[in-house]
Amino acid sequence: MSTKRAGRRMLVLLLGLCLIAGMLSGCGSGGVKLDPKNPTTVRIWNYYTGAIANAFDDMVSEFNTTVGAERGIIVESSSLGSIPELENAVKASINKEVGSETLPSIFASYADVALLAEKAELLVNLDNYLTKEDQDEYIASFIDEGRIGLKGELRIFPIAKSTEMFMLNKTDWAPFANECGFTLDDLATTKGLVEVAKRYYEWTDAQTPDVANDGKAFYGRDSIANMMILRAKEYGHPMFIVDGVNATLDLDRETMKSIWDNYYVSFISGYYAAYGRYRSDDVKIGRSLAYIGSTSSASYFPTEIVADDGSTHNVEVAVLPIPYVEGKEKHLIQQGAGMVVTKTNDKEEYASVEFLKWFTNTQNNIVFSSASAYIPVKKEAANYDNIKKQLEKNEQTMSPIADETLRAALVEMSESTLYANKPFDGGVEARDVLDESLAKWATTDREAVVALIESGTSHADAVAQFANDEHFDAWLAELEAQLTAALA
Repeated sequence: MSTKRAGRRMLVLLLGLCLIAGMLSGCGSGGVKLDPKNPTTVRIWNYYTGAIANAFDDMVSEFNTTVGAERGIIVESSSLGSIPELENAVKASINKEVGSETLPSIFASYADVALLAEKAELLVNLDNYLTKEDQDEYIASFIDEGRIGLKGELRIFPIAKSTEMFMLNKTDWAPFANECGFTLDDLATTKGLVEVAKRYYEWTDAQTPDVANDGKAFYGRDSIANMMILRAKEYGHPMFIVDGVNATLDLDRETMKSIWDNYYVSFISGYYAAYGRYRSDDVKIGRSLAYIGSTSSASYFPTEIVADDGSTHNVEVAVLPIPYVEGKEKHLIQQGAGMVVTKTNDKEEYASVEFLKWFTNTQNNIVFSSASAYIPVKKEAANYDNIKKQLEKNEQTMSPIADETLRAALVEMSESTLYANKPFDGGVEARDVLDESLAKWATTDREAVVALIESGTSHADAVAQFANDEHFDAWLAELEAQLTAALA
């Protein structure tokens, strides 16, 4: 065989191998060509509101007028108002309910709802569009969370994540802490938090000696479900043991009792509280000093407190790690919806992924994160020094609260284990149970304790009527029954 013929055969072989490799690795373009004169429209459903919605819309506008215009992609984004509203719309579309809309090209989704779409075979396999090298640029746990495919395929594209932090009204904390001898270090553990909250209740009660038992709550908790899931994981007994799309319960009594004692008993005692829709609302009206909430909610922490008498005063915030269980490994909730791409046609799917790639490139993801207090998803971007350098280059600044929240969250992420509950059938319903069950018992029984105190029962005796093993076992039995029904 001549050298020339051998060379031609080798070239054909190499081209064939490249073609096969492209099909297997799934570059995704598959020869798709977009036309700037006849652009492909990508529709997105999200749940963003307020500053986060503004930040996302600004990014969409920038894409449409730059890269989108050059490549022939137009992105149309719609906020459905809230996570429940978005999830209800998605579920209605999946089930083809009367009056429901066709699913958009992309929708924001947590894993449990995305699993419903995956089981209906409606989601694009993102492994066909992101090479291993592409995926390695992202924080590994963010990619792993998106592998909800029934065979482990990547179905959720991480675009921005969040975790939880402890947010404190540092201004009004100071006089209490100085007088009672506390420091911020006393808030590092769950046990320390209870001790501080109890003392704060007693200290504020003493401010009005002529009125008994009118102490104020120190702390509140957004997402009771997150708190329970995290504590159970730290105790080595995750509540849901997931196998494929099925889950079984592990409601270890000691673990659940620790959750009950820390939250429920403190709540009915008046040390913890929940008044408004979100715990930042309670801080704003001076009914508590601190709360645990999502990093993405940082922009809602008040800079001004409005007291019951109508007076106002400015406050500063301290962003701290969430208290951990002493002696246990520190875990952080990994949360924040990703984006799923629905099966439509080659052009629309390709255009959808191109937008998501653009959105999560380091520069753009930092811009969005700095405006929203979400955490960037790429390793290079999720670095505080890199964030500051990029913003200086862009001549942009972060709000003080967003700056402090991102800095503190990135430090905690490096020192803790990120944890996201795997999705399973009934997961949405099970999470609803966790969010409502303990909170309902705590709120109802707190009202009963207050009524007993007003009728002349001592604070200690009123609390003791509910903070006992018999009452705990009744709650645990009800919780188990409700979770079992959700999983069924």
